[in-house]
Amino acid sequence: MTKEVQMSIKMETELRDEFMAAAAIMHRPAAQIVRDLMRSFLARQKMPNAKTISTMQSVDNGEDLYHAKDANDLFRQLGI
Repeated sequence: MTKEVQMSIKMETELRDEFMAAAAIMHRPAAQIVRDLMRSFLARQKMPNAKTISTMQSVDNGEDLYHAKDANDLFRQLGI
């Protein structure tokens, strides 16, 4: 059995009103949408996106590596 707790969130009145109206149009409880957003957020924190996975594979293969003497040198090499 899952224990439910309440949570308070401070937000602008306009944001709340727009959110509640959108939830009503979808015939979904606002709390359910917030729970879904929280689950989605947590899932994204655990799983790297495709670009991150690709970058990690490149590094593992010795590709796209930069050697810099300091942060400024690295930024210069990256064109940042």
